Amino acid sequence: MKAVIKIQSKKFEIDFSKGIDISIPLDFNGDQPNTYEVPKATSEAYKDKQFIGDTREGGACNFETYTLTPHCNGTHTECIGHITHDRINIISSLQDFMIPATVVSINPSNNSESYIPEIEQNDMLITKETLKEALKCCSKDFLEGLIIRTLPNPHNKKSRNYIKEPSPFFSLEAMKYIYSLGIKHLLVDTPSVDRLFDDGFLSAHNIFWNTVDNLSNLETQNKTITEMIFVNNDIIDGSYFLNLQIAPFVTDASPSRPILFKINEL
Repeated sequence: MKAVIKIQSKKFEIDFSKGIDISIPLDFNGDQPNTYEVPKATSEAYKDKQFIGDTREGGACNFETYTLTPHCNGTHTECIGHITHDRINIISSLQDFMIPATVVSINPSNNSESYIPEIEQNDMLITKETLKEALKCCSKDFLEGLIIRTLPNPHNKKSRNYIKEPSPFFSLEAMKYIYSLGIKHLLVDTPSVDRLFDDGFLSAHNIFWNTVDNLSNLETQNKTITEMIFVNNDIIDGSYFLNLQIAPFVTDASPSRPILFKINEL
């Protein structure tokens, strides 16, 4: 199935039969990425005195209970309710279904840009300097979404323990730059846009959503952050359309499945 989408005065063709999944499938019985060493996501056949939900054990069907922590067990999309007293949910926040987006590859570094709390010796940052360089030739029409692949990009990101292998995070300058570009949907292949242990400041999250004193901001309630994606090396940097799929959870975050579509300008 093909469609033609118009942005400003330009027309683009998309083949909806050729989506590129950049989520990490959540294998309840296999390897998973993990943040903060929370319990793995698990599945268990439902049982009571008269029923067992496993055909291998004589049940009529498979009928399982799933346990997971979306922020820590895999690809997830979160809204401003992740950091505010107001219990805003992802269902009400995500209003965009076909998003003009840009993929960029970034080499994290340890340089003179800033962070709160202070940068430590081994910290690796996604910086404003590297973002500006990566985006200098991109189309402004495709900056509603920004998808960041950090380098190097090994496949073990799909099963990495991020306590044992800390990830890069955003400098204050980098996130202020992203905010200034008006990006509504930020997708990263790290478990957080902030340092995992940051004394609770969540500096980058708060800049992205422009929160003050833990209060929600109407201007930014429809913005989302998606973490723990995986962008294969054969996906080239450039412009795409993004379909950001979530589970219909009335929560601050949901497991998600971002799908990219290549474009052909007509």
